[in-house]
Amino acid sequence: MNLIIDAGNTRVKVAVFEQSTLIEVLVIDRKRFLSEIKKIVKKHKISNGILSSVSFIPEKKVEKLKYLLNLVLLSSSTKVPFINLYETPKTLGVDRIALVSGAVKKFPNKNILIIDAGTCITFDFVNDKSAYFGGAISPGIEMRYKSLHAFTSKLPILEKNYPQNFIGKNTNESINSGIVNGVTQEIKGVINQYKKKYKDLTVVLTGGDTNFLAKQLKSSIFAHQNFLLEGLNEILIFNKNK
Repeated sequence: MNLIIDAGNTRVKVAVFEQSTLIEVLVIDRKRFLSEIKKIVKKHKISNGILSSVSFIPEKKVEKLKYLLNLVLLSSSTKVPFINLYETPKTLGVDRIALVSGAVKKFPNKNILIIDAGTCITFDFVNDKSAYFGGAISPGIEMRYKSLHAFTSKLPILEKNYPQNFIGKNTNESINSGIVNGVTQEIKGVINQYKKKYKDLTVVLTGGDTNFLAKQLKSSIFAHQNFLLEGLNEILIFNKNK
C-alpha cells in the first residue's frame, strides 16, 4: 500500500493506493493532518509514502512523517519517469512534476497536453519520447472573479456560473461570460495551437474545476480530477523500483 499526501495551503488531500489502484481519497484539515495520517497508516498497514507540498511544512512534521513511513519528499531533485527539459527545473512546481509523471505513465509514447484547472490554470506538454518542455501558467477561474472585484471600485464578487449567452445583458452576465467563456476559449485556443504542431495530441484536463469546465469543452478531452494523485503515486513507485 502507498500513501499519497498532497498538501495545499489550507487542506491536505490524502490518497491510498494498492500498486496503481486508487483505494481511498480523503481531504483533511492541515492543522490535524498528522493525527489523521497516523490513523490511515494504521488502518491500511502502509509502509511507503510520498509528500508533495506547495507551501511550507515545518521540519518537525516532516520528521514525524518519516518516522511513520518510508517517505519520498517530492522536489526538483526527485527522480521522475520523464526527461525534464525545463530551463529552470528548480522553479518547476511539484504539482506540475506530478502531473507530467502521471501523463507519461498513463499515455506512453504519446504527445500529451496536461491542463490543470485550479487556483491557476497550467498547461504542460510532454512529447512521445517522454521529454517535458514546459507550457504556460494563467489565472484560474476563481482568481479571475476575485481580481475583477479587487481591482475595480464597482464590480461585484460573484460565484462561478455558466453564462446563458456569450453576450452578457447585464453586469453579472457580462462577468460570467467574460470569465467562463473567456477561460473556455483560452483553453480551446491553446489546444488548437498544440494540435497544429503535434499530431495525435492527447489532452488531459484535471484540477478543482475539471467537472465545471469539462461540460464546456469537447468530450475528446480526458477529464480526471485525481490525476495529480495518480502522478504522485507513479513517482513513488518509480523511486521504490530504483
